[in-house]
Amino acid sequence: MPRQPRLDMPGMPQHVVQRGNDRQPCFFTEIDHVRYLDELRDASAMHSCAVHAYVLMTNHVHLLLTAERTGAIARLMQSLGRRYVRYINDRYHRTGTLWEGRYKACLIDTDSYLLRCYRYIERNPVRAGMVATPGDYRWSSFAANAYGRPDPLVRPHQEYLALARDPDERRSAYRALFDQPTDTGEIETIRLTLQRQHALGSAHFRNLIETQLARRAGPAKIGRPRKTSLPSPSPESAL
Repeated sequence: MPRQPRLDMPGMPQHVVQRGNDRQPCFFTEIDHVRYLDELRDASAMHSCAVHAYVLMTNHVHLLLTAERTGAIARLMQSLGRRYVRYINDRYHRTGTLWEGRYKACLIDTDSYLLRCYRYIERNPVRAGMVATPGDYRWSSFAANAYGRPDPLVRPHQEYLALARDPDERRSAYRALFDQPTDTGEIETIRLTLQRQHALGSAHFRNLIETQLARRAGPAKIGRPRKTSLPSPSPESAL
């Protein structure tokens, strides 16, 4: 059975995750992180994709992207993956694949979930027990989004800019999002939606996606189809 194409619409942000093959590391030294970010910056410029947030974990990456054209994120990930794998194989004298199959992606409702995805991505090292606070982790966009550290890769989304007109007030408002207690239900929703590659947002948002793409964008309805009543057979048909 052929695989369903990913949900993809231009101008709509997507949460993307790509894991190392068999959950094995895809970054081994600091220079590997630097090289990946350099390749990501080149690929995002080449394919007209804005990078709003990212985190490079030991064996996987999370990206928050918006593309100007349909299919651009797929082309970005293909180009990035190919170039980075070639670099890793040459540097460490290895062969074979580095990534675990296809990357996962889901469309995000900007009205209700975009800033939550920012937070989910940049909190990843804290949830993994690697650092105490997001700011302690070097390989993410948190310092750029929360403190204004120069990062040529990061381009703010309009929802991020709408936090405040003044840059300092905006960063303060953004940091305040991370002071809120972790909502385990929200985390599981983001994880499950990403795993299933559905649209992340309200029912109204999913309905809009389904209408425009003419395909399911959320979980199937639970339960059997309602049975329709059939007319009783006539005496002649019962013979």
